[in-house]
Amino acid sequence: MTSTDITESDDTHAMAGHSAPRGNISAEDSLEILRRGNALFAKHVEYCGDITEERVVDAAENGQRPYAAIVSCSDSRVIPEVIFSAGIGELFVIRSAGNVVDDVNTIGSLEYAVGHLGCNLIVVLGHTKCGAIAETLNGFGEEHALQIIREISEAIGDEKDPDKASKLNVENSVRKISEVMQGREGLRVIGAMYDIHTGQVEFFV
Repeated sequence: MTSTDITESDDTHAMAGHSAPRGNISAEDSLEILRRGNALFAKHVEYCGDITEERVVDAAENGQRPYAAIVSCSDSRVIPEVIFSAGIGELFVIRSAGNVVDDVNTIGSLEYAVGHLGCNLIVVLGHTKCGAIAETLNGFGEEHALQIIREISEAIGDEKDPDKASKLNVENSVRKISEVMQGREGLRVIGAMYDIHTGQVEFFV
């Protein structure tokens, strides 16, 4: 069975509470967990991340042990924990408009996730129908948003198709993170696109 083949018995088990291993697992294992969690979500299985009282207490008393860091857009339709059927303490999520990467918030947070929390996988998650991409293509420019627009403009160049532009923007963020994080053993940085219509995530691997 492949990572995206979910059977009825899997659905039943998932609805009882989907829980992933946490902590220092390999990037490959982390990616497989994300794929499987997204497959459950895309099948419209009831949310199955572990948010039980026991998990809340465990995370509070023993700390967080995320298996992946996600750099995501702030779009309210894009909720990484839900998209990947993740529970409390499983994903370290950084969100910004257009999943734009900056040195202080994004890179600093990722250095913490990788160096202190032991995440071996970083995923830059773009999505279809991205408002930040649309506003860049339409020439939006309001005060502080200008910096975001400039970053996206540099990433997408002359591309006018919104979804293709979103992918270019993701790839640019992956490059920026990879340059800073190069040399860290076991770490993998990849891009992905979330389709807001189907609920499916395409990983660029």
